[in-house]
Amino acid sequence: MRYQNATAYRFLAPYLLIFAVFWVWPIIDSFMISFQATRTVPWRFAPGFNWGRLIGDPAFFNALKNTLLILVIQVPVMITLAIVMAVLLNSPLLKARGLYRFAFFAPVVVGEVAYSAVFRLMFNLNFGIINKLLNSVGLPSVDWFSNVTPAMALIMIAVTWRWAGYNAIILLAGMQSIPEDVYEAATLDRVSKLKQFFFITLPLLKPVIVFCLVLSIIGTMQLFTEPFLITERGGPGGGTETLGLLLYRQGFRSLNFGYASAVAYTMAGLAIAITLVQLWLTREPK
Repeated sequence: MRYQNATAYRFLAPYLLIFAVFWVWPIIDSFMISFQATRTVPWRFAPGFNWGRLIGDPAFFNALKNTLLILVIQVPVMITLAIVMAVLLNSPLLKARGLYRFAFFAPVVVGEVAYSAVFRLMFNLNFGIINKLLNSVGLPSVDWFSNVTPAMALIMIAVTWRWAGYNAIILLAGMQSIPEDVYEAATLDRVSKLKQFFFITLPLLKPVIVFCLVLSIIGTMQLFTEPFLITERGGPGGGTETLGLLLYRQGFRSLNFGYASAVAYTMAGLAIAITLVQLWLTREPK
């Protein structure tokens, strides 16, 4: 038995070595860097330098506010929309279900740069199709890129468009794992389809919904692509800057690696804390 274990670890050794060098060590090293002043030559150990700045930095709190705003508004809307889409995709009345499933999942495989460019064109003030549609029903054009509120709404729309279908497919898999005899028994008891959804489907789907929520929370906490590419690096005036964009700006444009590491670990800590609270709130009663 001991020989078999040793053989298994020998096969795992190359992967474990790569994992330690490219994953474990960078995590440890970045945490150590967060306690160093990296704008001096040579770097010097200053435990309170970056973390102290973090507490009093208006840019950090602005990025935190924007990230939490997206988390509180966009994630519930996206998960609700994903549940509705999953119900429709699971309906036996829907023809060509495979085609619709592919169509809803397709935004995930579209290149980030390509879809961001398309969104910038669609929401353009002068010739964008969205403003054309608004004008056609008598509404004025919206400057989606120069005002904070429309720009934030645009980010939420883009993220929802990209990830709602992905979550719908996960929820669809969860729905299809629910035994059919549960619905048959409810139908024999003359339980309406609406009540079946709220009292059978949703309770049995709860673990999958929690899984989608956890993924969405983690994804939102590190949101970068949409504010960087669609609203041009978190514009207007930092109105859509997220924690991920602040990390990029500090680490790769200002080369302030110590402060960027502190922001990164704050992001990770917040994601873990919010996820744990959410898991606690949705725990099964004993």
